[in-house]
Amino acid sequence: MALSDHRRAAVHVVRCAVVTVSDTRTEATDTSGRAIVELLERAGHIVESKSIVRDEPEQVRTIVGAHVGRLDAVITTGGTGIASRDTTCDALEQLFQRRLEGFGELFRALSYEEIGSAAMLSRATAGIAYNTVVFVLPGSENAVRLAMTKLIVPELGHLVHELHK
Repeated sequence: MALSDHRRAAVHVVRCAVVTVSDTRTEATDTSGRAIVELLERAGHIVESKSIVRDEPEQVRTIVGAHVGRLDAVITTGGTGIASRDTTCDALEQLFQRRLEGFGELFRALSYEEIGSAAMLSRATAGIAYNTVVFVLPGSENAVRLAMTKLIVPELGHLVHELHK
C-alpha cells in the first residue's frame, strides 16, 4: 500500500491527553501544554484531558498510565533533558511495549537545524503502551511546536490507524 493510501485510511479524529510535567508550571504559565492543545484541536483532534504533574516518576507514570489503553494518544511536555529532575523519559519508557525510535531521531535532527548541537541534550522519545501512542516532548514551547507541526500532527491519524489494524 502506498503512503498516500495509508494517509487516506488514517483516523481523522484522535482522542488525546496532554500532560505537562513540571515542578514550576501552572495553568497560567503552561505555554507548551496550551500549544499542544491548540495544535491538536486545530487539526480536528479531541483533547479529553489536560493536566500538570510534578516531575516525580511515579506521579508521571500514574497519570499517563490512566490514559493508556483508553485514549489513542498521550502527549507529554517537560522532563526530557539531562538535569537530575528530568525523569519523564525514564518513567514513561517503563510503560512502552514498543518504542518509536524514529521519532526521537527525527526530532533531534530537526532541532539541530534550529538550535545546533544543543539538540543532543534532548531525550525526547515516543512509544506504544497498550495501543496508545505516547510522545514525550521537551518543555520548551518552541520544541513542542516543532515536534507537533513537523512530526506528530502530520502522522497522528496514520499512527493510530496502524495501531488498530
